[in-house]
Amino acid sequence: MSHPPGDLRRASLLAAALALQTLAAVFFIGDVASDYRWIGFDPHTTFEAMVALALIIGIGISALEMRRTLLRIRRAEEALSLASGAFAEVIEARFAGWGLTPAEADVALFTLKGLETSEIAALRSAAESTVRAQLTRVFAKSGAGSRAQFVALFVEDLLENARAGPDSGL
Repeated sequence: MSHPPGDLRRASLLAAALALQTLAAVFFIGDVASDYRWIGFDPHTTFEAMVALALIIGIGISALEMRRTLLRIRRAEEALSLASGAFAEVIEARFAGWGLTPAEADVALFTLKGLETSEIAALRSAAESTVRAQLTRVFAKSGAGSRAQFVALFVEDLLENARAGPDSGL
């Protein structure tokens, strides 16, 4: 499943920042421990200890933000999966409502996917003339006069659902 590029980039940047912060924190903690053993707490050691503490806090914040980003990616994947499944159900319901035969439904689905008649014929191991005849019946049953009108029937459904979605206020 594809991810929104911004989310993947953000997760990658957060992971890199988290790794860098962790390395820096380990260095400063080791340096503070070494300095404390030899010098005790002087202004320099105290400053390094505060930097190490700030880095540890930054690591925690980065880890939380990375977790939120990964959750957002997972929710987006789940929503896309649900939408894909719902659209597949819409397609199946339309095909059933039009009374398409299984062969006509296959040809119609391949047409929705953008395949040419020759490609559909090859996939179905059928003659192009058979596929053209099936497409003619699909168009007649659906009320579409062309391939573009047939696809537009489903694009309209997607656009209507997008307008009436949960964020639209309708």
